[in-house]
This record gives sequence, structure tokens and C-alpha cells, in this order.
Amino acid sequence: MNLPPAGGSVLHIVVDAESDGQRLDVFLARARPGASRARLQKLIAQGSVRVEGVSVRPSRRVRAGERVSLEEPPPEPAEAEPEDIPLCVLFEDADLLVLDKPAGLVVHPAAGNPAGTLVNALLHHCSDLSGVGGVLRPGIVHRLDRDTSGVMLVAKNDASHRFLAQEFHERRVEKTYRAFACARPGARPLPPQGRIETRYGRHPVERKRFSSRVAAGKAAVTDYRVERSFETDDWLVLEVRLHPRTGRTHQLRVHLADAGYPILGDRVYAGRRGRKLPRELWPARQALHAERIAFCHPRTKEPMVFSAPLPADMLALRQELLRLTS
Repeated sequence: MNLPPAGGSVLHIVVDAESDGQRLDVFLARARPGASRARLQKLIAQGSVRVEGVSVRPSRRVRAGERVSLEEPPPEPAEAEPEDIPLCVLFEDADLLVLDKPAGLVVHPAAGNPAGTLVNALLHHCSDLSGVGGVLRPGIVHRLDRDTSGVMLVAKNDASHRFLAQEFHERRVEKTYRAFACARPGARPLPPQGRIETRYGRHPVERKRFSSRVAAGKAAVTDYRVERSFETDDWLVLEVRLHPRTGRTHQLRVHLADAGYPILGDRVYAGRRGRKLPRELWPARQALHAERIAFCHPRTKEPMVFSAPLPADMLALRQELLRLTS
């Protein structure tokens, strides 16, 4: 794949065997990390995307070996409003920012969250933030769910944005998460460490959710290790370290829930608090934290590693678990 230089150019992609039969807009969303599907659909409608030299619809199915060209417009200026929102900066230079995102902070503006987001804070912090990826996602190369805390990367210029987006796409960025998960009644014992490897896609009924129990979908892989068990006669909670090898939306939350061990506080995939689980063990948000990230610097190519300590609410949760099981 040849990524275009800043200022707008043409990206040429050859459809691989794994992508055979995918919708064009879905294929491009995988091949062009950092670009939203809605933005890609707009580019297709404008005639900026061609398959074998012919303009087509977003729903057109691509075939292995076909050549897709995407004419990238020049970066758009960011239009979200800067806001003076405090940021916990772990590292910063001319090319990137490494942040410790708090739980409750939405990454970018969207319906229902037009302001008060990480993007608004970044625009205040950086005077020349990249506009690649859409006017409402400047500098964003990956994201964390609103209620997931922890370490995040932000690109400060177009070259860094393209490099880091490609690193994520090629799975060369290593991420480690920490979670507290509760066994559902009747759940099979979870081995001390292992790999969860499934197909992954939209839930067949509830389209705002995802599932690893689908007949067809993308591959999703999560490695895990149980760090500590907290157990009484009525309930079992595990402190788990997670290493996602793919980057599917909600992947860690879904993989644990479908294995019978949903993350504490996850109101989407865990449902209601278990009848025998003490109320104080049901946090106000999902107990999931991105604790470490390892990647290569976009300019120097030097290896970099950053960690974000467990936030106060998850430390307090651990202390309560220790108290109840000691």
C-alpha cells in the first residue's frame, strides 16, 4: 500500500484475499485507518474512489486482485472549537502527544457530544493540530471508549498521523489493558492465561452492540492473563491483563463478556449487577484501563513505551475486593 504525501494525492490499494466480497466502503475503512466510514462514503459519492478506473457505489463488492484508487483531498482545517480542558500529558514533542485519558471524556465530537471532548481540549493545547481524518477528528489515530481510561496517542502533524495510522493498521502498536471481570453464574473456569480468538461483527439483533458469536465476520484476537482472583462463596472477580492483537470496536469488552466474565460496570455487555455481587463492587463505569502502549516514533523510528497507572476508582475497587475476600 502506498500512502499519499500531505497536501492530497492518490492512494492505490490492491484488494487482498481476506477482503474479497467486502463492500467498498467497509474495505476502505480497513485500508485507511483514521478515516471514518461516513467520510469515505462521501468521497465515493463524489467520484474520488474508483475500482479498476471506474466510479462505483459504496455498496459495490470488491474482489481479490482488483485495484482501488482513492483520491485524497488536502487536509481540512479542524472546525471543532478549542476548549480549555485539562490534559494529563505523559510525553510531547513536535510530532506527537501521549496522554492519560480520564474515564468519562469522549474522544471526538459526535451526535450528543458536540463539545467538551478530547478533540476540543487538543485544539486548545496544540495550535497547529493535524486535520487529517476529518474536521472533527484532528490528530486522532485511535480511540478509547468514553468510559475507558488510560494511555492514548495523538498525532500533531500529517506525516505523523499517516505513519501512526499505518502502524495501527499493520498491528505493530502493542497495547496492554487492565480490567476487573466478574464470573457469570455457571461460567466455565477461565484458564490462568490464554488466547480468545473468534470471528467478530455486529450483534445480529442489537445493532449498536458487537458479538464474537457471529457466523461470519472479521478475525478478533485477545491474549489475556489472570493477575489475581477475588472469590467468596457467592461471587468471583478476576483482575485480568489484556493484550488485544486486533483492534475491533469493543473487542475486549465483548470477548470477556462472551467468555462468561463481563467487565464490572459494563452496562452494555454485562447487563445488570449480579444479584449476589455487593453494590460497592459495581463501579460507575466499566473497569477497563489502557495501562501501556509501545510503538515506534514517527520521525526517529525509535521504540517508545509509555504507561498510565491505574486510576483512583480502579485502585479503590481493588482495595474493596481485597477487604471483602481477606
